[in-house]
Amino acid sequence: MEYELKIDVSPVYELIDSFMLYVTRKWISNLDIGPDWIRDIDSRIPPQKVNTLLQAAEWPIDDYDVLYACAYTGGPSANVLQFLDAMESAPTEEWYQRLKPLFNHFTVEDWSRIKSSYSPLLRLWYEQYFRHVENKILPLLIEDASEKKLLQSKMEPVALIEYASGGVVIEDIPELRTIVLLPTVHNRPINTYCFYKNMMLIQYPVDVPVENEDEPPTELLRMTKALSDPNRLKLLRYVAHEPKSLWEMQSELNQSGDILMHHLMMLRVAGLLRIHLREEENERFSIRPDGAAELQMFLESYIRL
Repeated sequence: MEYELKIDVSPVYELIDSFMLYVTRKWISNLDIGPDWIRDIDSRIPPQKVNTLLQAAEWPIDDYDVLYACAYTGGPSANVLQFLDAMESAPTEEWYQRLKPLFNHFTVEDWSRIKSSYSPLLRLWYEQYFRHVENKILPLLIEDASEKKLLQSKMEPVALIEYASGGVVIEDIPELRTIVLLPTVHNRPINTYCFYKNMMLIQYPVDVPVENEDEPPTELLRMTKALSDPNRLKLLRYVAHEPKSLWEMQSELNQSGDILMHHLMMLRVAGLLRIHLREEENERFSIRPDGAAELQMFLESYIRL
């Protein structure tokens, strides 16, 4: 499988990430920022502006694939306001021609709706929230992306993707031509990915410095929490020898998809599970051998063995 691996960094992706998480509440209980992040923002933003932002909660989740594609095709941009100005002012047809090659079914009417709907809300989100955190987040994104770019000359693309993402394995996707790795802070510790016609965007979580060395590191807490449930230990044993799909797990373990997805998410965010991507909606899972070594490393480092 031949594809080009790129590493991109821009606060625009993080603007979209944070807006999506706030509006949809998606995965929020599994993220480091947690539900308190939502409550804190709600307490700081005037209620009428909260209501304006939450209009987007009813809009299609696939719209975010288009917004991420906007951030990518818009070119390098270290300034969110430049991106928002371009999104609002550039002719609809110009943006549409940039985006159309990435999608199988995408019309100028689709883009016109997304542009008119999201442009004012993203600007409002920037003014009310993102501009206050941008300068703290951007150095973390730049530093991590720089590290990954240095590793490109030393690692094969498949290995670098798995290392950066803590377990995403790209398998045979015939039409794939470009994979773009994007560092993210708000989505920590999960990976998200967007499939396009011949491209894939993979967001991976960056390391955030520990503020109090006397507290157990977040990575260690995720691992011990994941392993504290006997069902998750059994699940790791089940996928230790070969990758399994969700359908196979449901059939062979006689458990519901919702329960299994909860356990898989806990193991994934702990870095103990690989996810094998062959094509959209066709994922398989296997144990991540490096996870056990990292557990020992974090434990020994924290207790100072």
